[in-house]
Amino acid sequence: MVKAVFLFAVGLVFLIKGGDWFVEGATGIARKFHLPELLIGATVVSIGTTLPEVMVSTTAALQGSGSIAYGNAIGSVICNTSLIAAITVAVKPGRVDRKSLRTPVLCFFLAAALYAGVAYTTGFFSRTIGIILLAGFVVYMVITVLQMKGSPNPPAENEGEEKERSLVINLVLLVVGAALIAVGANLLVDNGTYIARALGVPETVIALTFVALGTSLPELVTAITSLAKGHGALSLGNVIGANLFNLVLVSGMAITVNPFQVPEGVQILGHNASLVMDIPVMFTVMLLLTVPALIKGKLSRWQGVTLLAIYAAFCGLQFILPMIG
Repeated sequence: MVKAVFLFAVGLVFLIKGGDWFVEGATGIARKFHLPELLIGATVVSIGTTLPEVMVSTTAALQGSGSIAYGNAIGSVICNTSLIAAITVAVKPGRVDRKSLRTPVLCFFLAAALYAGVAYTTGFFSRTIGIILLAGFVVYMVITVLQMKGSPNPPAENEGEEKERSLVINLVLLVVGAALIAVGANLLVDNGTYIARALGVPETVIALTFVALGTSLPELVTAITSLAKGHGALSLGNVIGANLFNLVLVSGMAITVNPFQVPEGVQILGHNASLVMDIPVMFTVMLLLTVPALIKGKLSRWQGVTLLAIYAAFCGLQFILPMIG
């Protein structure tokens, strides 16, 4: 147990430093090519911070643990939105670029509709569904890159400091930061899950809460680092992009490697809790975050506070339901 706690702490340090370097590299590249930070956050940063989910879910699928792969994807979307984005919005609400936000939000809800449709109808994620989700990831990346080319980003006031770093240095920061994030998250999840199981926490609860939170820590670290450095748009774009990637890339990869059924875990009134609570919560928190932003072009503090309250209630129910079910 002592070794697990030590490695858990090492993973946390790797995440913090990796997040710092990753944001530095990403914002440096965005400014060098005059690209919108929100779009950079929704693509490059999102891929880097989603690497832990890809590794965890694919490994779980290969080992035949569909509940971990499935719960990690949905749990990470809920965590990213109602904890990570919520912190960003509650601390520093502000205006957003509706045009840059429109594509990742639309693509997320299309992917979520497909994901939920399969869960509610057949209940089986076949290899064909996995391939369709991966194809959706490719299409999204192509669309977003094309958008980037036609959406110049105005130079920032403090751009002089960023220009002093060459493209090579920014790329090195990006790659090394992503590597530290991936290793750190892996250490956190492996050792944190070991500690949780030693304390008798059920696997379905671990997947939706502990593993989801652990693999979402890169997004959390990136969000906090982005806020500290004044890059709120990067943080929001990262969260929305990461949510989309959790469905099309993370789940797509896991399903393609080893198709699985919707896991039968905790029950609510005789029904699968995932269908009654988890998927509806996923849609609710994303609607609450994105709809006001798309309509008004800004985020408000009440959204962040409400989302944090939803996440607290969601996590609490995950631990209460197994005891009363």
